[in-house]
Amino acid sequence: MSHTTDSTDGTDGTDVLAVVPPHVGGRQAGAALAAVFPGEARVTVVERTDEDPAALRDAQVIVTGLGPVTAEHIAVAPELRLIQCASHGFDYVDLDAARSRNIPVCNIGSSGAEKQNVAEQTFALMLALAKQLVPAHTALVDADWALPRLQQSITELSGKTLGIVGLGHIGREVARRAAAFDMSIVYAGPEPVDAETEARLGARYAGLDELLRTSDYVTLHAPLTEATRHLLNAERLALLKPTAFVINTARGALIDQDALADALETGTLAGAGIDVFDPEPPTPDLRLLKAPNVVLSPHVAGVTRETLVRIALAAVRNASDFMAGEELRDIVT
Repeated sequence: MSHTTDSTDGTDGTDVLAVVPPHVGGRQAGAALAAVFPGEARVTVVERTDEDPAALRDAQVIVTGLGPVTAEHIAVAPELRLIQCASHGFDYVDLDAARSRNIPVCNIGSSGAEKQNVAEQTFALMLALAKQLVPAHTALVDADWALPRLQQSITELSGKTLGIVGLGHIGREVARRAAAFDMSIVYAGPEPVDAETEARLGARYAGLDELLRTSDYVTLHAPLTEATRHLLNAERLALLKPTAFVINTARGALIDQDALADALETGTLAGAGIDVFDPEPPTPDLRLLKAPNVVLSPHVAGVTRETLVRIALAAVRNASDFMAGEELRDIVT
């Protein structure tokens, strides 16, 4: 059953469909999101976009937190005027279908709502791999003093080269933290950032292949598009040093997961820290779940008590501004 928050007795409010799937909080998180909207909005909370056909049909705004918005959903929503993603990512929305109806799709990119925690989670994964925290913990729980075995594989971040794929809001936060660890920073992207930003971050622009060949750690902070799907495929993973580590806190499909499992299983890659999967939640037969020297987390890089509030406020603020006739931010279509 859907939940509707209607705090107006008039008929001129905007109908909003808030979509929050169970694996990212479901109806409870959706109700918290709905509570942030101004009183004139009529908000229906669902866990699946087509759960309430009448609400979808009447919706003028869809605010979605990783809930798919497909071409079929858009086709049966004649009143729809905005799709607002409560995330940096927007790959779960059919952009072509929205574009064909001239419906803007927005994320919360410029808000920086997730950038601090994603950067922190990136380093949590990097440090866990460098210091072999997971095997060390597991060994001690099993009464195994693993120091003689692990000391040959424990490494430092200092002096290593960090390759950042995507130097946007999150990538820059990662670069700032890397400087504190005395790491060298190279980055890849569609084009270089301005010289002032490069100098401030101590970052050098490189082509993706060069970045992969020279980096000790590679961390992904790019959006998922058709151009970036399986950006790290078997061919590109083969460019990495056998001592290198891959970190992904962006989108699971940026990496060919089977190719990554192959590299880990054959020892041509030292390890991986993975927070995102394709699909989510991952299926039990995903090889990465059993691959050697991986540290895994369930898409928590953008999730803290503080972050959830910032995400909700950023998404609702943009949608509310649109409802009030003000300029939209972060249009991705």
